[in-house]
Amino acid sequence: MLAIKHAPNEPIELILLKMNSKEYSITNNMYHFVEETHKVPSFVNVHLKIFYGKLNVDHTEAECTRISHLSHCSQTEDLILTCSSKECSVCKKSFSTKSTLKKHLLLHSNEKLFKCAICNKSFSSKHNLKDHLLTHSNEKLFKCGFCNKSFSLKVRLNRHLVVHSNEKLFKCSFCDKSFFYKGHLNSHVHVHSDEKPFKCSLCNKSFSQKGQLKTHLLMHSNEKLFKCLICNKSFYEKGQLNRHKLVHSNQKLFQCSDCNKSFSRKDHFRTHLFVHSNEKPFKCSLCEKSFCTSSLLKTHLVVHSNEKPFKCSFCSKTFSWKSCLKNHLLVHNNKILQCSVCNKSFCTKTSLKTHLVLHSNEKLFKCSVCNESFSRKSCLEKHLVLHSS
Repeated sequence: MLAIKHAPNEPIELILLKMNSKEYSITNNMYHFVEETHKVPSFVNVHLKIFYGKLNVDHTEAECTRISHLSHCSQTEDLILTCSSKECSVCKKSFSTKSTLKKHLLLHSNEKLFKCAICNKSFSSKHNLKDHLLTHSNEKLFKCGFCNKSFSLKVRLNRHLVVHSNEKLFKCSFCDKSFFYKGHLNSHVHVHSDEKPFKCSLCNKSFSQKGQLKTHLLMHSNEKLFKCLICNKSFYEKGQLNRHKLVHSNQKLFQCSDCNKSFSRKDHFRTHLFVHSNEKPFKCSLCEKSFCTSSLLKTHLVVHSNEKPFKCSFCSKTFSWKSCLKNHLLVHNNKILQCSVCNKSFCTKTSLKTHLVLHSNEKLFKCSVCNESFSRKSCLEKHLVLHSS
């Protein structure tokens, strides 16, 4: 394993400078006594030249054992034979120079000779190690020309640029949802299966995605590291904070083509669209009740369990949902929500919201039979009974 000797707290820039020096480009930490593996003497020379950069290697300075080296040689014997042809015998990829082929061959041998002196992570090429070292520095040299976001690696910038192209090439074969990255698609596919391979060690709750488990674990720690600078509200994830920030901006980029209602968040906009379509794709397996969003289904499922995890600190009353606890706390705090138009009072935010629709001329709930519209869902449901009778 290659390592750079450096002083404690030595700057990344100096370490990178050492990497560019000639002395670092030669490794002398492996045995060259490989006659048992390489039957032809010329193969030994080719091998030494490829992996060590020179023919004479001082084996007394070696850190690894002869056995491990021989094991490595037996795996790479076939790779060395193709050096003269400039074509990789494993994947048939061709190269313009021998040096690029040499670097490529290391990828097929599971050998990671280049070691980071800071975190001990190992890499198969010097180039990859150099890239990795930049992550330890605070320098972000690669800047996005669209949103001014900066990255320490060019490969990360390239990955980010896909977002600005609006091309979501990776499509889910189950639900037509598309993704910018293959990794995101792979994570999403678990949602459609009953598999929940990611299990919480604290409460045995299982998740279909690793990210969901990570977020869940933060709930056990009660750590909300991401804080909004405007209203001091805290969040478990950076993504949650970013979505929340849109609330403080007056930008409502997502507009409904049916009723011209605008939304600052895409997920709120998508949920709203179900109002017009009357689609309820998320079905409860216990009572066959359907919902327009997966989050509403999740909320509903609590009804079937006897769990009431949300407890009032004033009167010890328990609730199935956090929203119910919040509404209940208004009673203890004597907080009354008042309509700004008619001064009518309500004890819950939802009741006030429902009431406010009456003051607007919006009639979002449309009858699919006679096209009559209603301001309340309950009014539409009553109206539909007339058609059924």
